[in-house]
Amino acid sequence: MTLVLVAIFGALGCVVRWLFEYVVRQRHPRVRPWGTVAANALGCFIAGLVLYRFTGSMNSHLRSDAITGFCGGLTTFSSAFAIPAILAHEGARRTAVALLVTTPLLCAGAFALGAAVH
Repeated sequence: MTLVLVAIFGALGCVVRWLFEYVVRQRHPRVRPWGTVAANALGCFIAGLVLYRFTGSMNSHLRSDAITGFCGGLTTFSSAFAIPAILAHEGARRTAVALLVTTPLLCAGAFALGAAVH
């Protein structure tokens, strides 16, 4: 059931991202990167809201499925911020900081490596 929920949430997130990007492009055709930035910020806001606002009122597995699926479909990196937040909340602050520092560097390096392989 978890896989189905993640897939449904992910599909919804992808559609919302596409619509969001479309509206931004229609209104501001020269600011394409800012639609991506805004979608990422919105997804991270939603991930933080779902993670902390619904802690007691929402099943933890459903919260995780919603963040992974919807926010993952909406953004390019909401989980990269949600996971360190969870770790920090659980007391693993050093690991959280390490993830926040290393993830962008590792991903930039992986991107560069992938781009170099033709």
